[in-house]
Amino acid sequence: MNKSIFYHAGCPVCISAEHDIINLIGAENVEVVNIGEDRNRISEAEKAGVKSVPALVTSNGNALHINFGASMADVKG
Repeated sequence: MNKSIFYHAGCPVCISAEHDIINLIGAENVEVVNIGEDRNRISEAEKAGVKSVPALVTSNGNALHINFGASMADVKG
């Protein structure tokens, strides 16, 4: 099974959601990507359907948007 990918931008909303996701599905089942720090992964997130962060892309490829921290346009600056 592929890991889910949790994309966020490092804001307090995102960090809180990161902790909740890890507690819910386990650190071994999710890759955490801070696109505020790892900007070369922004296009990957967008191709996966991420419109805002925080978002979880499931192992099935579904993009689940959690709360609303920032739009991808805001993240790209």
